[in-house]
Amino acid sequence: MSAKPTIRFATIGLNHGHIYGMTDLLLRANAELVNVYAPEPDLLSAYQKQYPQAAAARSEAEILEDETIQLVISAGIPSERGPLGVRVMQHGKDYMSDKAGFTTLEQLAEARQVQAATGRIHAICYSERLENRATVKAGELVQAGAIGKVIQTVGLGPHRLGNYGRPPWFFQKQFYGGIITDIASHQFDQFLYFTGSSEAEIVSAQVGNFNNPQHPELEDFGDVVVRGNGGMGYMRVDWYTPNGLPTWGDGRLTILGTEGYMELRKYVDIAGRDGGDHLFLVDQKGVQHVDCRDVAMPFGSQLVHDIVNRTETALPQAHCFLAMELALTAQAMATRLGNLAIGD
Repeated sequence: MSAKPTIRFATIGLNHGHIYGMTDLLLRANAELVNVYAPEPDLLSAYQKQYPQAAAARSEAEILEDETIQLVISAGIPSERGPLGVRVMQHGKDYMSDKAGFTTLEQLAEARQVQAATGRIHAICYSERLENRATVKAGELVQAGAIGKVIQTVGLGPHRLGNYGRPPWFFQKQFYGGIITDIASHQFDQFLYFTGSSEAEIVSAQVGNFNNPQHPELEDFGDVVVRGNGGMGYMRVDWYTPNGLPTWGDGRLTILGTEGYMELRKYVDIAGRDGGDHLFLVDQKGVQHVDCRDVAMPFGSQLVHDIVNRTETALPQAHCFLAMELALTAQAMATRLGNLAIGD
C-alpha cells in the first residue's frame, strides 16, 4: 500500500525543462500532482505524457482558486515567474519557481512585500545545489568541519547553447533577464550557503556577447566578484560548452577552506571517471575522490515538511531572496563587452 499523499500541488508554466526535475523532487516526497496549466499545446502534451495524473486545467485561475491545492510550481518564461508567485501567494498558496525567480529588482521587491504580508513560502529551485548529490555531500562535509572555515567559493556554470531548440524568448533580454540573472543565480545561492553569508556586496561584474552576433540581446559570457560577511566568491557563467563534451556543461564548484578544499565536478569528470556527482577532497591527511551517486537529496521532503508545518528547513526565505537580489544587482551594474546589444 502506498503512503498517504503529503500535499497536493499543481504546475503552471512549462517553458523550461527544469519543470520535470521540480515535479520529480516533489513526487519523491509523496506529494500529489493534481493539475497543470500551460497555453502551449506541445508543452502541455509532453508534460501530461510524463505525468498522466496531471489533469489539464482550463485556466490559471482554476488552479489558484482550488482551495485543496497547497503548492504551485512553475518553470514559465523567466520574466513571468515572479508575478505569478505574487498571485499564488495572494491566493493563500505556497510557490516554487525555477531559477531565475525574477528578472527585475522591482519584481523581487513586490514578492518580498507580498511574502511578508501573507506568510506564504516563495521558494526558488536552485537545483545546482539543492538537487545535486555532490553539492549536498559538500554541504555535509563543510558542516562537519572537513576543510575548516570556508573562505571562498569559485563557481563555474558553463552551458551548451545548442542543447535543444531554443524558443525566441530565450534570446530576448526582457524575457530571460541577462546571463547573470539567469544562470549565476545558482552560483550566488551556493556562495551564500557555503560561506554562511547573510549580507554581501558586488565588487565587480561584466557580461558580453563574443560569439553570437546574430542574437544581439543574448549574453553568452558573464562573471562576478562578490564579497560577503562570511567569505568571498567568484563566479563565471557562459554558453560556450563545445559539442565534444558528453553532457550539457562542465559545472564545477571549488570551496576553499582554512584546512583544505573541495572541488566538485557535478556533471562530468573529464579525467575519465564515469557519470557525474564527483567530489574531490584535499585536506591535511591527503587527497580523496568521493563518489556521491548514492547521496540522498532531501530538498523535496524538507519543502513538503515546511509547507505542512510552516517551518524553514528547506530554503530559508531570506537566503532565497538574497541570492536573487545579488544576481539582479550584479546584472544591473555589469559592464557590457563584445558585440553590442540593441540600443548600446
